[in-house]
Amino acid sequence: MFHTLSDFIAEISGGRRDAQAFGENDYRLATAALLVHVVSIDGAVTDAERERLKAILASRFDLDAKMSSALMAQAVVKDAEAVDLYAFTSVLNRALDGEGRRRIVEMLFEAAFADGGLTEFEDNLVARVAELLNIEDRDRVAIRQEIREEAEAGVEQQDSSAGHGDEGRSA
Repeated sequence: MFHTLSDFIAEISGGRRDAQAFGENDYRLATAALLVHVVSIDGAVTDAERERLKAILASRFDLDAKMSSALMAQAVVKDAEAVDLYAFTSVLNRALDGEGRRRIVEMLFEAAFADGGLTEFEDNLVARVAELLNIEDRDRVAIRQEIREEAEAGVEQQDSSAGHGDEGRSA
């Protein structure tokens, strides 16, 4: 599973798996590794999840496609090497204030909902990370609800767009 994602990322980033664009203590690398972990915890990484990860990294960290792909490639390696979540959350706790850590939890839920739903494994992982980031349970639950509503609205919008396109064809 990791090799499939890693191979995909290496392919789109020019085959450079070990490009060290992001340092060991870079909060962006720690975040990306947690995102990779959350999408892979259910045992299957879909194309939609891969694309959503790239989009999250690009938009939240103001990266171009090449840099977000390089970050993902490095994150896959870091996640595979990690023995616990603390290695990543300690970097985030040192680098970010409370609002920054809250945004990390938002990103984790965005990634978890990328495949259309939230599994109990994904939810549990985000809860553990949030606890390590000193995000209160009520804040985590509110973030989850907010991201769930956004995800559901996005699906409804896609469905209604698809429906309008079908109406034009049947006329």
